[in-house]
Amino acid sequence: MIFDQFAQYLADLEKISSRLEMTELLAQLFKKLGKDEIVPASYLIQGSLVANYRSLEFQLSNKMLIRSLASFYARHAKPDVDHQSLFTQGLFDQDDQQTIVSELTKKYKNLGDLGELFYQVVSDLATVDGQKEALTIVEVHQQLELIAGEKGEGSQDRKINLLADLLDQVSALSAKFIARIILGKMRLGFSTMTMLDALSWAKTGDKSQSALLEEAFQKKADVGLLAQLYLFDENLSAKELAKNYQLELGIPVVPALCQRLNSGQEIIDKMGEVIAEPKYDGLRIQIHINKNGFADGSFYKAYTRNLEEVSAMFPELEQVLTQCQAQTAIFDSEAIAYDPQTKKFLPFQETISRKRKYQVDVKAEETPICFYVFDLLFYNGRALIDEPLIDRKKLLDEAIQDSTVVKKTIYQLINDPQTLSDFHQKQLAVGLEGAVMKKPESAYVAGRKGWRWVKIKEAEGQRGKLNDTLDCIMLGYYRGKGKRQSFGIGALLVGVLDQDTGKIKTLSKIGTGLTDDQFRAIKQLADQYRSPQNQANPQYDFKKELKADVWIEPNLVLEIAADEISQSPSHTAGVALRFPRLVTIRQDKNWQQATTLQELKEIRQA
Repeated sequence: MIFDQFAQYLADLEKISSRLEMTELLAQLFKKLGKDEIVPASYLIQGSLVANYRSLEFQLSNKMLIRSLASFYARHAKPDVDHQSLFTQGLFDQDDQQTIVSELTKKYKNLGDLGELFYQVVSDLATVDGQKEALTIVEVHQQLELIAGEKGEGSQDRKINLLADLLDQVSALSAKFIARIILGKMRLGFSTMTMLDALSWAKTGDKSQSALLEEAFQKKADVGLLAQLYLFDENLSAKELAKNYQLELGIPVVPALCQRLNSGQEIIDKMGEVIAEPKYDGLRIQIHINKNGFADGSFYKAYTRNLEEVSAMFPELEQVLTQCQAQTAIFDSEAIAYDPQTKKFLPFQETISRKRKYQVDVKAEETPICFYVFDLLFYNGRALIDEPLIDRKKLLDEAIQDSTVVKKTIYQLINDPQTLSDFHQKQLAVGLEGAVMKKPESAYVAGRKGWRWVKIKEAEGQRGKLNDTLDCIMLGYYRGKGKRQSFGIGALLVGVLDQDTGKIKTLSKIGTGLTDDQFRAIKQLADQYRSPQNQANPQYDFKKELKADVWIEPNLVLEIAADEISQSPSHTAGVALRFPRLVTIRQDKNWQQATTLQELKEIRQA
């Protein structure tokens, strides 16, 4: 497929707000892609060159993209052509790169979308250059990989020139989405689940196979590989794929998550005997060990719950490798920072501060990490996710030895509500988040499905009060009044995903729980994700009276505490949070992993 045709599909998808219509159009696209195109196309749709778990970044800032566009402009602007439609000044000296960059920067600030800026500049110059080359999806992907792969001294200039070369070969519409792919901001408003729905639709004409495709994806979270296998093996059904698609070292498993219940009594009534273990307020890390070595020469890899590789950020993993008694293993763990002097656990924000790219060794010395390992998903070449948890726990004892850097999480078999409540309170007393309860005979199942893993939502006797927090999506913010006017933010608008419609619905306005410095910090972070031309993302469902002063893309997940969930006609979720307050920014989560409307209703009814 010609990349310009692909870009037209992306442009059409951007205009659609209905999840069903998105699914059908994606299915049409998938049916037209060849076997060699489906893998790169699946990644490009998500604003990436590779699957999410692979660490390949363009390392091109907004400023560098503008410099590349300026270089392209200088190559093609003609003295006898009026380009005033683009700039506040007329045509200027082509060699005056600084002026070109300055004018493009002004234009970008007005547009708020680099993709749109690329479209306008390339479109304006198209009449000068005439017909562009018809590059294919594979060819564009290869050129983008070449740009991303530039390293070392002078690499920035080489990246800028290579991008300008690529712009020479594509249409304005293609240029728009190439810029967005580089930035990782496609603005298409759909999740991986929508892509799985579309794959089912492409092969069967409906979403009947979506659940089976999701089951397969959860074992090996690479939608490109899954799409290629499913669409181009005519004899392979989704049922067979779900059964035979197995874990692979170096490709993360989608993590299992907790449901919520009110009390020890409710948990025992619903689940019977449980494995109870501490709930750490840390960073969820999935550790892959391969003592035979991965293809890149490494012996371990680590992934967040977002499926992002963070191996380089934790030098302590060298010691985990040493403590591992298996040749190959996949561990599920919680990484938590502690004070090296007092040995006490540190707040979550200290743990998340370890998730960095620079001065990693310095930070590791200042803020050591301990990995609390609580599950074993793969052991010496054998996948364990379908085996009972109690058996996986026994193998975990064999698979790794405790040290200062890695410890097996303690657990206790409990079938008595009071004993369970006492265990929960004991964990709270030492500064943890309470307890997690798991069915001993349960398989490892991604997401919040069934009553396999549960945490206590509320303290005993506090029914109706939310002692547990919610993960909400930040949609935008309101400019401050009074003293908050000086730093430009006074309240936040948050929402939750309605899985039935694919819309993100408003849940609450939040103006408490933050210090002045925190307000300033969250504004600075939110401004990185401002929506183009300050327009609400098409995925947002809100009432006009709640229109934000500044809209942002759904990139920030906020941990919110509240007293209760109450019915509300003001919010499109149909419910609202009473006395909401911000706890922290969950930079370890994306919007697809936030609390859903369906989960919110379950919590309210519990």
